[in-house]
Amino acid sequence: MSVPGAGLRTTQIYIFFIKSKEELLWPRLQGGFCTSGLTEHRGPLPLGLHFLWGRPCMVQVVVSGLAPSQLVTLRAWLTDEHGERFQARAFYRSDEEGTVDAGRHAALGGNYTGVWPMGLFWFLQPDSLFKRLVKRDVMGSPFLVHLEVFDGLRLVSGQQDNPLAACTAERWYVGPGVQRVPIREGRVRGALLLPPGPGPFPAVIDLFGGAGGLIEFRAGLLASRGFAVLALAFFAYEDLPKGLTQLDLDYFEEAAELLLQHPKVRGPGLGVIGVSKGAEVALAMASFLPQVVATVWINGTSFLYGNPLLYKGLRIPSIPYQTERMLFTELGAMDNSAIFTDPRSPACSASAIPVEKIQGKVLFVVGEADRSFNSKLFAQLAMERLPQDAYRLLSYPGAGHLIEPPGSPLCSISSLRGSPLPVVWGGEPEPHARAQQQSWQEIVQFLELQLSPALAIKL
Repeated sequence: MSVPGAGLRTTQIYIFFIKSKEELLWPRLQGGFCTSGLTEHRGPLPLGLHFLWGRPCMVQVVVSGLAPSQLVTLRAWLTDEHGERFQARAFYRSDEEGTVDAGRHAALGGNYTGVWPMGLFWFLQPDSLFKRLVKRDVMGSPFLVHLEVFDGLRLVSGQQDNPLAACTAERWYVGPGVQRVPIREGRVRGALLLPPGPGPFPAVIDLFGGAGGLIEFRAGLLASRGFAVLALAFFAYEDLPKGLTQLDLDYFEEAAELLLQHPKVRGPGLGVIGVSKGAEVALAMASFLPQVVATVWINGTSFLYGNPLLYKGLRIPSIPYQTERMLFTELGAMDNSAIFTDPRSPACSASAIPVEKIQGKVLFVVGEADRSFNSKLFAQLAMERLPQDAYRLLSYPGAGHLIEPPGSPLCSISSLRGSPLPVVWGGEPEPHARAQQQSWQEIVQFLELQLSPALAIKL
């Protein structure tokens, strides 16, 4: 398409994959203008490029055929499985060659500023308030991310606006050959995601938080990295309890034993990764279950709040929430950061998770702008009771509660199952994006090391 004032120039938008040679690239023919590149191949491919959300690759957007110093708007958008649209836009001026390269040129404004090669993907925001981007069907379909370039400054885009160029990228949460096996054995409910091949593979249990249900996108990404991952539901799913009234550790022990008995799983130990309430559960599992040799704790607690823990006749009481301390924001959301009684109070000591019993290693991941609770304090209190060589802390200023794999847009406020009002999670977009990129690499490396056959490897 011709650009006004650009003579015979034709504007095209390209996507480059900057990744190692062993990484897979899966093009599909869907039409459009797009370029995919490995070190040895940078020629044009028809549009419809597959890439994994959370893989260690950089997707770079380049626009060519513009006039020198032309002001343009780059826009990305997708529609989730509920029909909610998420979009991001950034404003650029082309260089003297009429090119905008998101990997080299700074965005002047929009949803972000500065040089962010993945900015159009990382800073997606919902059109409606309080929506969180979560992929539910990780196996059956990708997110289709539409990339467009417009002449001039476009604060909003209507159907009458024709882009100078456009293309589409497919963002998947599973790689080729990953299998999903529904789990409904004994009391255990969830989904097992297996890498391709005969195995055996290192095993991980994946836990989310207070929303309940079954969430599989992180499990899909870990399975694509060679782990056998059990995405484990523990309430509000199928015939499990509708609400969370207590933590029955026998249930989680049953899940661990079930996973380790699978013929494609390599034991004798396994890893657990959890966020929010799931991190609390993960720390409790590591404290009582010798099978757990590697724990990734993301913005959780180290005390039991709201729900007592039961295990083989043992009962650890919980600390009641002080809900009268919640605050309402100007957007009408709940800030729950003050409802947690200070765990340093002597009255709370009986509710501490006995982390001194942990036999494996723990990776603590903290967002210092977490508005759900004081995650850094809970991590520090746990570390005080652990040997120095048993843990590592990753602490990120500006990162919020929901630290997820890279490419997951910041969700600072969202609706939550069972909550009468949206909940504040906290975080600032740019430091949160950096935290997700760096922490994911550390998490994968930690699990690879601690679940490797050489169990003597130290954190």
